[in-house]
Amino acid sequence: MRLKEIYLISLVIIICGGCQTKTNNPASGENTFHVISDRATFIETGKEISLSGNVEGFKTVRLGFMVAGRINFISLNEGQRINRGQLLSSLDPSTYAIAKELADIQVNQVQDEFNRLKLMHDNNSLSESDFAKITFGLQQAKAQQKLHSRNLEETKLYSPFDGVLLKKLCETGEITGVGIPLFVVSDIRKIKVNAYIPENELHNISIGQSASVTVSSLNKVFEGRITEIGSAADPASKAFSIRINIDNPELLIRPGMIAEVNIGSGENKKVLVIPVAALMHDFNDQSYVFVVDSSVNKAFKRNVSPGQLMNDRIEITSGLVENELVITGGQQNLAEGSQVIIK
Repeated sequence: MRLKEIYLISLVIIICGGCQTKTNNPASGENTFHVISDRATFIETGKEISLSGNVEGFKTVRLGFMVAGRINFISLNEGQRINRGQLLSSLDPSTYAIAKELADIQVNQVQDEFNRLKLMHDNNSLSESDFAKITFGLQQAKAQQKLHSRNLEETKLYSPFDGVLLKKLCETGEITGVGIPLFVVSDIRKIKVNAYIPENELHNISIGQSASVTVSSLNKVFEGRITEIGSAADPASKAFSIRINIDNPELLIRPGMIAEVNIGSGENKKVLVIPVAALMHDFNDQSYVFVVDSSVNKAFKRNVSPGQLMNDRIEITSGLVENELVITGGQQNLAEGSQVIIK
């Protein structure tokens, strides 16, 4: 019985001792985090002009029929490629075919009469005025024949160039009028990015200058060149329009995408940078970092404003000063005021 009491007392002492070490002994490292850090430093870099733009096809046309009628065929759906001269759509040609047939008959009839009267005219048996009447009549009949032939041809709609069908604004069976836009076709083997540049940056760019274009939806960067610079500022924003052309042989870039444009200005500037790994974002998309206070070896959250990305480092425009120590590894589990040990 005494041995059992000794055992229980020993067990209680061990448990209590363990609890006291976990709660009160900071040297045990229970609330201390091992982290990796780096300092915010200034670097010299080429100044870049950053703009936001939208993508358009290099050449875009709206196609419609030159005659009215009922649509009986559409060859493509939106987003599909189309070749130059490929049939895009057609109208029911029945009415125009009948009109063409009547015009052919009229021409044959007037031609026979012309041939008969010409023999009389050649034998001086027909006056010049009567022969002129039948001559003009034949010309008029042939002109009507050409008109109806043209109308019959216009019941078919062909693509004027290689491209992509961007919009289909009709369906088979609909009645359409003359000149109503029904299809939008765009040549996207080369695309153009339209953007606006502030007037105070206008002197830093020129036609032919290279530009780096990032299409975020594709997560790719493309190289282009400035081909147009607006001659007049927008009345509201006081910004000038610019256009950048980009080759698009794989047709990855599509009209309507948003693009970020970076243009080197040729000027150098000093910027404060930190490793990209140090930057974090909260639920409100606020950017922040953890800064180490070396005097107490604690980490504190600091909101920052990021700028231009430069390989594995990112510019910080506000929130930090030079030589401040930011945590670049192990910060995921930190809270405000966490005790840290820098590796």
